[in-house]
Amino acid sequence: MSLSRFSPAIHSSRRWFSASPSVLAGHNKWSKIKTKKGVLDAQRSAIFGKANRDIVVAIRNGGSDNPDKNIALAAVLKRVKAQGVPKENIETAIAKAMRGKDAGGQQHLVYEALAYNTVGIIIECLTDNTNRTLHNVRSILTSHGARFAPVHYMFKREGHVRVALANGDDEGLDLAVDKALTAGASDFDDSVDEDPNRKQLTVTVFSFAAKKFLTRSTQFICPPQDLTSVTDAAVEFGTGWELMSSELVYSPQSDDAPDLDEETKSKVAELVEELEDDDDTMRVWTSLPSE
Repeated sequence: MSLSRFSPAIHSSRRWFSASPSVLAGHNKWSKIKTKKGVLDAQRSAIFGKANRDIVVAIRNGGSDNPDKNIALAAVLKRVKAQGVPKENIETAIAKAMRGKDAGGQQHLVYEALAYNTVGIIIECLTDNTNRTLHNVRSILTSHGARFAPVHYMFKREGHVRVALANGDDEGLDLAVDKALTAGASDFDDSVDEDPNRKQLTVTVFSFAAKKFLTRSTQFICPPQDLTSVTDAAVEFGTGWELMSSELVYSPQSDDAPDLDEETKSKVAELVEELEDDDDTMRVWTSLPSE
C-alpha cells in the first residue's frame, strides 16, 4: 500500500495543529465575554435590588402608592425606570409595600448588631414572617462574626432630602438653601459628583437635553418630623432642580471613623451586601461615616 494514500490525513493533521491557536484565542475571548457579562449581571442585580428597596421605603414613608400623591415615590419611579428596571419588578415592589400597608400582614422590624467589635449596624426589614426574618438575619450575622447587640446610641435619626442641580448655578443653590432652611432643614451638604457614569445617569434621569455636565448633588438634613415640609420645599425650588430622594435615615452619631484596616472594611461591606440581598431587608445602616 502506498504511503501517499495517507498523505491527506497527514496534511489535515498539520492544518488542525496550525488552527489550534485560533481556537484557543476564541476560547479566551469567550471567557472574557462571560466575565464581563457576569459583572454586568451583578450590577443589574444590585440596581434592581436597590430599586425594590427604594420603592418599598418611599411607599412606607409617603403612605401612598400613587406617585401623584407621594412625591418621594414619584422621584424613585422616575429614576428606576430610567435605569431600565423592568415594569414587572416595579409592580412587584409596589405590591409588596401595599400588602404590608393594607392587609397589616407585614411588620416593620429593626434589628441592631455589632460587627468586629466596633461597627454598629441597623437592619430595617419588612416581613410577613418574623421567625424567618430573624433566622435569616441571625445566620448572616453569625457567618460574618457579627452578633445582635444594642448599638442605637451610635446613630441619630434624621430626614435626608437630596436634590440635583446643574453645577455652577450658585444663585439657584442659594435660593434652594434658603427655602429648605425655612421649611425646617437644619443643615445641608453640597458636593459635585465627578463620576462619569453618574453624569450620564443624571442626564438620562433628569432629562436635561442631550448635554453632559457635572451636577451638584445637594442633601438637606432635617429632624424626622420636618421631612415632609422640606421635601415639599425641594419640589418647589424651581426649574432645573430635580428631587432625587427623600427618606428617614440612621446616620452615624460621630464623624470619627474607628481605626479599621482595609481588610476589615471590605468584610463590613460584604456583610452589608449579604444583608441587603435578603428579600425581607429594606435598609442597612452602619456607624461608619461616609467616605
